[in-house]
Amino acid sequence: MAIVPVGCTMAPKYAQPQAPVSADWPIGAAYTETRTATNAPQALNLSWREFITDEKLQQVIGTALTNNRDLRIAALNVERARAMYGIQRAELFPVVNATGSGTRYRLPADLANNNGQPITASQYNANLGVASWELDFFGRIRSLKDQALEEYLATEQARRSAQILLVSSVGQAYLALAADRENLALAETTLQAQKSSYDLIKRRRDLGLAPELDLYRAQTPVDIARRDVARFVQQVAQDENALNLLVGSPVPDGLLANELGGVIAPTEIAPGLPSGVLLRRPDVVQAEDLLKAAYADIGAARAAFFPRISLTAAIGTASSDLSGLFKSGSGAWSYAPQIVMPIFDARTWSAHRAAKVQREIAVTQYEKAIQSAFREVADALATRGTVDQQVSAQQSLVHASAETYRLSNSRYDKGIDSYLSVLDAQRSLFAAQQELVFLRLAKVANQVNLYAVLGGGWETERSPGPTAMSGSPPAPARN
Repeated sequence: MAIVPVGCTMAPKYAQPQAPVSADWPIGAAYTETRTATNAPQALNLSWREFITDEKLQQVIGTALTNNRDLRIAALNVERARAMYGIQRAELFPVVNATGSGTRYRLPADLANNNGQPITASQYNANLGVASWELDFFGRIRSLKDQALEEYLATEQARRSAQILLVSSVGQAYLALAADRENLALAETTLQAQKSSYDLIKRRRDLGLAPELDLYRAQTPVDIARRDVARFVQQVAQDENALNLLVGSPVPDGLLANELGGVIAPTEIAPGLPSGVLLRRPDVVQAEDLLKAAYADIGAARAAFFPRISLTAAIGTASSDLSGLFKSGSGAWSYAPQIVMPIFDARTWSAHRAAKVQREIAVTQYEKAIQSAFREVADALATRGTVDQQVSAQQSLVHASAETYRLSNSRYDKGIDSYLSVLDAQRSLFAAQQELVFLRLAKVANQVNLYAVLGGGWETERSPGPTAMSGSPPAPARN
């Protein structure tokens, strides 16, 4: 006959806290263009391979999902939490052990009560038994099992958050490297142009057609351009190092872009509504799982006020002779139930108060996670609503600066103006071109960031790394 543990649980009924954010995204001048793509897919329904359309970047991200050490650690943490849940769940069932023992002892004459003669005796046992199995009538073990389950599920959400962060980080590092390579090429082109201007003025000065002051003025942008070239060479190297660390292995140069224009822009996405997006973000779900774990912990703390009933039982054979251990009539059994009723234990009251405080902490952390997620999405939407205007204005500025430089150079060649005007125009043009690259980077990087903060990709994509254990059992269902 099987003995099945039955009992109640004393954990309070879980109630999802109300989201402490607005029911809609912010409105205002910064968000006027954020809803133009009304027919665009939502991030939650779009895998990262559908969002990232550039094939080279897809290969880099795929390699990162396989090799990145942080993601491996996150996946291993999931496996550890799953094992810990299995250990706690097993506490609901008895542990059956087979034991065998043999004892030989001698009693002195004054203790033997055998007509003044000592006794030498032997005893042999073979048993199948259960040692101190707690019958979970008040749900203490069941609550601890539920707590371990929610902590395991929270760890799985942490792994999903790590994957989303990795996809976003690799995408942004890849784009930053492309932008810095473009800036490096721009600095090198500017340096060559400045050198040509310097050489021309030097020849004119040698012929007495230009003052020495113009020569030194021409040397200034050459030195600035040389400095910028060195700075961007350093930045490109550091960008490559950062990307290689994220990917977990050196990225072949053939997969890297030399300019932002060489990277296909990601798919346009719609923000959806906060209630449908934020509550499904892995980090928010993780905070909710930890909140549920705190509820279960309260149930375990409450159950500690009630009796604990445990059972120790064994059935087997016993004999004074090893050869008679399995003969007829050697059967033996024992049955020892035990009940422990707490009368005074100040620790149980403190543990109960600590569990209730932990629940309040978990509620606050859950609400903070939602508020932080709302702020991240709102910031990304504000960037998306204004960055196109910034890029357009900067493109106009680059065009105006280029024309100013052309006209200033023409006026200097005709002797109408001094070289100082040319120098100012060159400096303004180079700065405007650099800023345009940065704004274009900000635009495409914000697309990647918006996809990440909306929680995109985790429902339809799992990391294929070596830690994705295909033979592992499926995750247990939520209560």
